Amino acid sequence: MLLRSVRQAGRVWCRSLNVPLQLSTSRATVETDTYGIPLTPTWSVQELLSSYPAPSISPATFKRLHELSALLPPEEGTPEYVKLKHELEELIKLVEATKLIKLEETGNIGIPDGRVISEGSGIPLDRAPREDGDMRGRDLLSYASRSTNGMYVVETDRSR
Repeated sequence: MLLRSVRQAGRVWCRSLNVPLQLSTSRATVETDTYGIPLTPTWSVQELLSSYPAPSISPATFKRLHELSALLPPEEGTPEYVKLKHELEELIKLVEATKLIKLEETGNIGIPDGRVISEGSGIPLDRAPREDGDMRGRDLLSYASRSTNGMYVVETDRSR
């Protein structure tokens, strides 16, 4: 049942990428832990991205990106330049790969609720302080070495 669910999810995901799903029909077993989670990766993002065409950044674009970032670009032709340019091209490839994902129309479902506390149950802001001797608010001023008119006084060496 789990294998069938994984295959169906894979078909939907790969269909949305317009990439043919490559499922092995052999019964090769993957070593798993007691919960059925594979001990070694069964696929990799790098492997997936390697199937996409590699973009290239022109030296002018590379320089412009650094100007927009208020950074100094490395000298052209240096190992640092080559490494950084390659990393930027890999990031562009990842962004372009995400653009290829076609999401099925689900209608207007609105903005998902990202709150941790469920709707209708909030934090009670009007509750009284605890009775266990917990001090709150202005009562904490009694611990300050100096206070004036209900405010903390902090000495600084700086003149204003």
